[in-house]
Amino acid sequence: MLRRHGWGTVAAVPADADEKGGGCAARTSFVISSPGSSADPCHARDQSVPTWDDAPCPVLVLDSRGRIAGRNRAARRLTASSRDSDVPPSWLGEAHRSHVAGALDPTAATPAGLLGDRSFEARPSPTGDGHVAWWLFDRTDLVRAQETVRETRERADVTSGLFSTLLSSLNVPRCAEVAALMAADHLAEAAVLITPPAGHRYAVTHALRGRRVVQETRQIDPLTVPGLDEALRGFPPVPARWINPDAIPAWAIPDGFSGPVGSVLVTPLPGHGVPAGALILLRSDTEKGFTPEEEEFARLFASRAGTALSAARLYGEQTAITGTLMRELLPPPLSRVHGVDYAGRYRTAMDHERVGGDFYDVHPGPDGSAETFVALGDVAGKGLDAAVLTGKIRNTLHALLPLASDHLRVLRMLNGALLTSHHARFATLVLASVKRQDDGPVRLRLTGAGHLPPLVVRADGRVEEMPTQGTLVGALPEVTARTVETVLGPGDTCLLYTDGITEARGGPLGDELFGEERLRQALEGCGGMPGEAMVEHVQMLAAQWLEPGSRHDDMAVVAITAPRNGGPAGDRAPAGADG
Repeated sequence: MLRRHGWGTVAAVPADADEKGGGCAARTSFVISSPGSSADPCHARDQSVPTWDDAPCPVLVLDSRGRIAGRNRAARRLTASSRDSDVPPSWLGEAHRSHVAGALDPTAATPAGLLGDRSFEARPSPTGDGHVAWWLFDRTDLVRAQETVRETRERADVTSGLFSTLLSSLNVPRCAEVAALMAADHLAEAAVLITPPAGHRYAVTHALRGRRVVQETRQIDPLTVPGLDEALRGFPPVPARWINPDAIPAWAIPDGFSGPVGSVLVTPLPGHGVPAGALILLRSDTEKGFTPEEEEFARLFASRAGTALSAARLYGEQTAITGTLMRELLPPPLSRVHGVDYAGRYRTAMDHERVGGDFYDVHPGPDGSAETFVALGDVAGKGLDAAVLTGKIRNTLHALLPLASDHLRVLRMLNGALLTSHHARFATLVLASVKRQDDGPVRLRLTGAGHLPPLVVRADGRVEEMPTQGTLVGALPEVTARTVETVLGPGDTCLLYTDGITEARGGPLGDELFGEERLRQALEGCGGMPGEAMVEHVQMLAAQWLEPGSRHDDMAVVAITAPRNGGPAGDRAPAGADG
């Protein structure tokens, strides 16, 4: 049986006829006859019909036992080193056995594998005498392209994971630890990360593959490592082949590094406008050197690591600045001052914020014979803008402490300061001057400036409203105010509060204000209660009244309590209580 394949019909001819000029000998070769030509091999040879030797692709003929029965010219060139062997490659032998047994799935992938250093796919062509001609089509370039694509995808996936991990922390030491560890795992055997100096000392992070990261601060000389001084200043890296591994000092080699250093790569860590440090990659002499592709990937990694470190450093600086400013804006802790108990609670309008437009301060007098000045206020608005004006008001009141005995004068000077500022906000305040009389009752002078009237809760549960009133500050050219006086007996408390308490909106239908009347009723059951418990109770009631998830104003509450036990008048508040 003859079979057509590409050039024509494959037919058996003597294998030696082409080389020795003989007739049809015992070893068989093959010719490819054109359509309509004689199928007789010798006739085809006489007619100079192209044989399988002329096929551009290699052809291996396997017999029924799976042995190589013949090779064409292209196959002989390809298998020059194994021409005497009649054993085909294992992948081809397996495909041949499946084909002979009729088990080769036509829908399965074409058999493919290596022959020498080239990759081929094989397609069978029966010859009619039990032999099978396997036509081999070179797919090396395709395989290499696919391998390149696969490696590129894997590297992209690894790179994406690396960079996501790098950006997962905004803490500089932790970010340096992660960067050095990942560099040791994916780029070299060991990595040393150096960040810019603080004074004359550098933060150095050592990472060794399979070991824990070691971080230290030490004095180093960047000039002892070739290219390190330039990298720390942001200059481009020098190629790894230019660096002598023997010149690396001991401090730049992590403890436990196996064997002498074989190759070194030093690359800068570029940051946001300024260098974020430098990275030293080390490989032992048993490892291969850095290829150009690896150096390029290392520079890409370093650029992302530098970005992450720079972001972490910037975040740390901003956090430190914010913390410093926040300490000046937060309400002070309160305690006993000159025999009078003070307690305060504060809650911002937004749960994620720490400061807002409400504030309170307690400024103790120099001794028990002097008055303690208390201020509680509410700036129009919420958030950081309101907090900035709050800070200005608190600082101005602090500067006006020498005039604290004259509430109206203080309010007028504060009003003038606010009118001359660029702020377009106003504020309401209530001022109190507190003095205990020789371990006896506590005398209060209270002045309101557009603020809610203070409430005095007597020890027996009676609630009295202090009728002080006045105009708000920061809005009108003139300020008027009325000052009232009262006396607190043992267990009595004067409560100062902002409208965030009374204007808390909620209730059964979610649209009702907590209100001043409901607050007074709640305070009637607080007679004799310690000031700390009273402010916590009031704020808890207002918070419970709010509809879940609803917006509300800032809340601030201060309690001034005459203690029942008549504690010593010389008690002072802890540090920070004077704001």
